[in-house]
Amino acid sequence: MSSPKVQSSVRDQVSKAEWRVRVDLAAAYRLVAHYGWDDLIFTHISGRVPDSEHHFLLNSYGMMFDEVTASSLVKVDLDGNKVMDSAGAINPAGFTIHSAVHAAREDAHCVMHLHTEHGIAVSAQKAGLLPISQQAMFALSSLAYHDYEGLALDENEKPRLVADLGANTSMILRNHGLLTVGRTAAEAFLAMFMLQRACRIQILAQSGDSDLATVPNQILNKVSRQVGAVMMGQGAELTWPGLLRKLDRIDPSYRD
Repeated sequence: MSSPKVQSSVRDQVSKAEWRVRVDLAAAYRLVAHYGWDDLIFTHISGRVPDSEHHFLLNSYGMMFDEVTASSLVKVDLDGNKVMDSAGAINPAGFTIHSAVHAAREDAHCVMHLHTEHGIAVSAQKAGLLPISQQAMFALSSLAYHDYEGLALDENEKPRLVADLGANTSMILRNHGLLTVGRTAAEAFLAMFMLQRACRIQILAQSGDSDLATVPNQILNKVSRQVGAVMMGQGAELTWPGLLRKLDRIDPSYRD
């Protein structure tokens, strides 16, 4: 009588490099939930699978952000088709924005798209993000805008979205939400943290019903040249371990 087959875990089926990406991506989902930026089961954070033919990891549709684990992430191709057996499935429509950015930007290993309240509020303002805080300086140094074209279901919108994003790190989707990209989940998260906080500060400042002090263009241009050391690379790499420690204290199950 043959012995029953033992189903291997997801960790056993993937490379060490992919598992590290899975853990970091799951951590990003948990952090978004922790900071209150999630929108029930909607919006996504996607991550490129290392050394793959354009394969990506995405949350299982229907799973809350504070439930996401490294093993629960679904592996798909650029068309949103599953390329690895998993219990979950993705919302193909939700991958429209992400697949467009991943296909056009080889450096965009992680794409984060959120519907935060303050982000949407700023996205609805004609002037967009204002240079009124140091946090805004970071976001404005690499910020694009994309006009609202309805629900992100139309493949024809992809070229316009990619063209608007250009080589920028962050984008405000008009009347919709926020988007950031990074070479790692850490970079995409730090960019989102700065953009979201800048939006929140702007809404708070505007609620005071008084004239706002804006940063002059010459200072804005100066800061734009300075932010590289903080926003990319060093800043993200220094911030991320502390964020993971925070999650480990709260609930380390994202690592499962």
